[in-house]
Order: sequence, then C-alpha cells, then structure tokens
Amino acid sequence: MNGPGGNLVVRPGPGLPGGLVLDASELVERFSRASGPGGQGVNTTDSRVELEFDPASSTSLSATQAARVVEVLADSLVRGRVVVVASEHRSQLRNRAAARERLAALLRDALAPPPPPRRPTRPTKGSQRRRLDTKRRRGELKSGRGRVGPE
Repeated sequence: MNGPGGNLVVRPGPGLPGGLVLDASELVERFSRASGPGGQGVNTTDSRVELEFDPASSTSLSATQAARVVEVLADSLVRGRVVVVASEHRSQLRNRAAARERLAALLRDALAPPPPPRRPTRPTKGSQRRRLDTKRRRGELKSGRGRVGPE
C-alpha cells in the first residue's frame, strides 16, 4: 500500500529489479501550516507534510543499498536523513501522497547504478582537416581587411 500512513512501495527500476517496500515505522511524518492558497482554512489546517527517512538505520534496505543512498544523496541529507516536503495541495492527504511519491522517486534514482564511464575518443582525420581548413580560410579573410593604402 502506498497510501498515506502505510508502507511505502518503491516501484522497480534500474538497480532495483524487484522494487522495494519501506516499513511505515521507518518513516516520520510531521505536519505544519502551509503558506499559499486555502482561504479561511489556511491558518487552521496543518496541510504541509514533511516526510523523513533514515537510510543508515533502515531494515528495509540492505547494507550496500543504504550506503549507496547515503553516498548519492549526501549533499541533500539533513542530519543523515532524507527529508521530503510537500505543500502544493490544499489537503493534507494529497500532500502526504505527494511526499511519499517524491521520496519513492528519490530512492529509486539513488539506487540506480551509475552510468558507464565515458570512453574518450579522438577526432577523425577528416574533422581535423575541415577544422584547419576553416581556420585557414577565416585567417585569409581577416588578413584581407585593414587600412587601404595608396596603390
């Protein structure tokens, strides 16, 4: 179940062939008042959702998966935890679902294997020749410019 309050289901993706299910007890949800539209209810309803997940102490992730998540998301971790905020909807329920979707997407991307390293290539002889010909023609054009002297 991927709905608010239940386990978080991460769909299969690259590096995660069987998908992943995070236990609801590993997720911490906090609610606060959101800014923006909402009319009279904006000052009374706690519709902003903050969803926290600690990959290092997770039992749903293997040790290598947890290390990979921590390494890939190192710049965006808050006190070692992945924090996702959703406040774009007026209802708390929709913001909870949005935060869970965002966290699942973050984890799926973090667990994907890195792309293969770039193999450096050399320019072809033809492309080198064309580049030098263009440079030569441009230089000849520019050398024809300048002050016109008496003939």
